[in-house]
Parts: sequence; C-alpha cells; structure tokens
Amino acid sequence: MATEALYEKDGHGFYWLGKDESGNEEGVQANQYLIVEKGQGLLIDPGGFGVFSRVLVNLSHLIDPSDIRNIFLCHQDPDVGGSLASWFEMTPAVVHVSELWIRFLIHYGVDDIKRFRGIPDAGGSLVLPGGGRIEFVPAHFLHSPGNFHLFDHTSGILFTGDIGAAVYPQGQTPMFVENFEDHVRYMEAFHGRYIPTNKVIRRWLDHARKLPVRMIAPQHGSIFREESAGKFFDWIGNIPCGIDVMNG
Repeated sequence: MATEALYEKDGHGFYWLGKDESGNEEGVQANQYLIVEKGQGLLIDPGGFGVFSRVLVNLSHLIDPSDIRNIFLCHQDPDVGGSLASWFEMTPAVVHVSELWIRFLIHYGVDDIKRFRGIPDAGGSLVLPGGGRIEFVPAHFLHSPGNFHLFDHTSGILFTGDIGAAVYPQGQTPMFVENFEDHVRYMEAFHGRYIPTNKVIRRWLDHARKLPVRMIAPQHGSIFREESAGKFFDWIGNIPCGIDVMNG
C-alpha cells in the first residue's frame, strides 16, 4: 500500500506513508507520517534503517526530499529514528526531539549536533510556512521519560507515538480502526507492559482532551478516526498498567 492522504486542504496535507505489503516489516510494524505545507515537509518518526528505502520512495511521490525542512522524533528508540543518519544525507532538515535525547542520538551515526532542536519538558510549537501551527505535546513516560506527541492544529490530527499502539498478527494490521471493541484486544498487552502507571496517562489526557482532535495517528497499529478516537481516550484513561498490575 502506498501513501494515503489523511487530510488535504488549502495547501496543507497530512499523509500516512504506507507499509510493506509483504509483511516483512511487521516484526515491529511502524507508521511514518508526513505533513506538507506550501511545498515544505515535516517528517514524523521516520523509522529504523530497515524501512528507509520504502519511506523514501513513498515520500518522493509527494515531495522532493530536499524540501523536508523538519523531522520530529517522539523519543529515542531505534524504530523511531534509527534511520536518522540517512535522512541527514538526503535532506537539510533540523530534528525536533526531547532535549533529553540529543546526545544519545549521536550514537545513530549522526555527527552534526547543530541540526537538533531540543524540545523542553514543557513542550513547544512550530509554525509552518503557510502559518499552520504544530504543537509538541508533553507525553513523558509514555513510555519514554523524554517523550512528546505532535498535534497538527490545521488537520486536527494528533500523532501519539506508542500510545494507541496495537500488535496484530504479521501482515494483518488494518489502516483504520473499524471496530473499536475488537481492536482493544490488540492494544491491551502493549499498554499494560510498556507504560509504567496509569497516573502518567491521566496527566497526558488532561492536556490531550483539550485539543480539537479529529483523528489519532499512532506510531504502531491502526489509525483512530472521529468516534473511535473518543472511545480510545475513554479506554486508555482507565486501563491498569505497569506497577499498577505488577505482583510482588
């Protein structure tokens, strides 16, 4: 499956960058996204080295890589930014990531620290060339201690990194959540293990629920539209996880 437009209007687009149809990438299935406004791009969680070629090809149908001016990493994991050195070669982009992880990311073979823009713990924002505003939403300990989500105020799409992740059998991950109640069984184990306590979820929800969210786009699994997005907020606010459920 190639790219899919999640939103397109007045020179602003939010795109899902497809997946490998063979299922070879589904060991840790990951979504990559691209925002384009007035011919300039913001690449969201470009992924590990193994997905670089597929993401580059799909992205090139939408924008020249030299027009990608910003890259956002929700946290430091290799499935988020393991391909960063390759993107540094292909684009002039600066990288927005928690200031906690800048020195860590150098271990991915990136040697130009001047291209990093550290996001302070309280969050921040970015104004796109057409005036669209991107908000970096604090999501610390979900699951990384230095973690951010991204909200695109123009489209109403909230990128949530690992929050909302679902682990389907290989090759069976649907693009959109069609039956939320059925989808829950593919989310429960991941959230129960990778989030330290529901207390940090509720803290994040206090902010997330105030945003005019139309769609939730996670890094793994399926995308939540309209009604399913609201159901997801209700569900995750009440799940037990981490130390809440550990024995001993």
